[in-house]
Amino acid sequence: MVSFWAGYSQIFSWYTFPYLFLGVAGGILVGALPGLTASVGIILLLPLTYQLDPSTAMVMLCGMFCGAIYGGSISAILISTPGTPSAAATVLDGYPLALKGQAGKALGVATIASTIGGIISTFCLIFISPQLAKFALKFGPEEYFALMVFGLTIIGSVSGKSLTKGIIAGLFGLLIATIGLDPVTGYARFSFNNPNLMSGFPLLPVLIGLFAISEIFIQLENISQGSWKAVEHKLGQFLPTLQEMKKLSPIIILSSLLGTLIGVIPGTGGAIAAFLAYNEAKRWSKDPESFGTGNIAGVAAPEAANNGTTGGAMVPLITLGIPGDVVTAVMLGALMLIGIRPGPLMFKEHPQVINAIFAGMMMANVLMLILGLISIRFFPYVLKLPNSILFPIIFALCFLGSFSLNNSVYDMAVALGFGVLGYFMRKNGFPAVPIVLGIILGPIAEDELGHALLLSKGDWRVLFQSPLALFFYGLATFSVIFSLKRMKGLRGG
Repeated sequence: MVSFWAGYSQIFSWYTFPYLFLGVAGGILVGALPGLTASVGIILLLPLTYQLDPSTAMVMLCGMFCGAIYGGSISAILISTPGTPSAAATVLDGYPLALKGQAGKALGVATIASTIGGIISTFCLIFISPQLAKFALKFGPEEYFALMVFGLTIIGSVSGKSLTKGIIAGLFGLLIATIGLDPVTGYARFSFNNPNLMSGFPLLPVLIGLFAISEIFIQLENISQGSWKAVEHKLGQFLPTLQEMKKLSPIIILSSLLGTLIGVIPGTGGAIAAFLAYNEAKRWSKDPESFGTGNIAGVAAPEAANNGTTGGAMVPLITLGIPGDVVTAVMLGALMLIGIRPGPLMFKEHPQVINAIFAGMMMANVLMLILGLISIRFFPYVLKLPNSILFPIIFALCFLGSFSLNNSVYDMAVALGFGVLGYFMRKNGFPAVPIVLGIILGPIAEDELGHALLLSKGDWRVLFQSPLALFFYGLATFSVIFSLKRMKGLRGG
């Protein structure tokens, strides 16, 4: 039985709390360093999950998720470089405030707004996800197959500027997913009599290669361009006044709710929520002209919204098995790696993990507030960490993590191969997330399709006889049409 309070007994145990602390503190550090996103941070922690019980592992990953999304605001404010994509809107007013000598206040407001946004979204996660899971328990194989089809159409929303390249990447991911044994017949496909390929490509090295190693290659290429600038601003006052907080409170609360709502919609993410919240704060402001020149509300709104997406994005992940954004796509892989298939049955089969996620998300935000406010004066020094020290360490951790899966050099080669592949894909505008969605959701769709056809004795009409399945096909169609119109609008612009 799912109980929010039961999760706290796990969180505050001597065994679990240090890993929560590691996740949050590491997340803040990862988010603050430009180029290291929350996805990369989670992937670097994945090898640790094999040594932990599932509840502790998910608490640690949730801490990394929340900490990294907040951490992106640090470099956005201090050096005008968003540490994560979701912090891009924070630059607009955060950096001008730093130039005015109010970097400390901007960081303080970002910390408080991020915490409130995360807590509000976690409450929504706690109250929404069990109800949605009860509804999803009615799903059969045909409904799950339709849901996976809808999940695969999210590829259009995470394809960047080119829908065509996103689809190609997604199809490539589906092709990779077919390597190995057929889930229904057990027949070996595309293994070429290589024993290493009989079970397909291992997911962890693939994730490490596509996200972490390819990111290192990109960053190493950019080192000579001097993109990391020294921090020379005075921090000034750390905390906003009570009068300022009174004015900011409605903006923070509304932006948090907006971010949570957007986070629940699969394929959106923190960047969209942040810019929408920033736009609404500017629209309803009595002084809209001040936005972009150092208005503290221009920091509070996007930070509340992008952290509001953390709990929101977890809703479709744990109830339907559909990732809400790029980070939860990686967390979907993490759950599969530790032997847990997200979805409505997770609430019955692994209630202790659900309890830990609920309590862990809540405590991660509280811990983030404490660590954030304590560490404000040290943030400028973190951003001066030399690349010559940082990237070799991360590179070594990537290979160590790949090797630790099966103590196999082959897994290290897979990580390196997909790292090179990911590098050339990103250089040519091909996104990595559609590949991950294809690799993870493709086999589930194939498995559910096989079950549906076995139960119906090969009658394909069973896929279109369920009202719920037709509903998801409708959502999938809408998602495709929306993506096509969005791409057309971008080209027109």
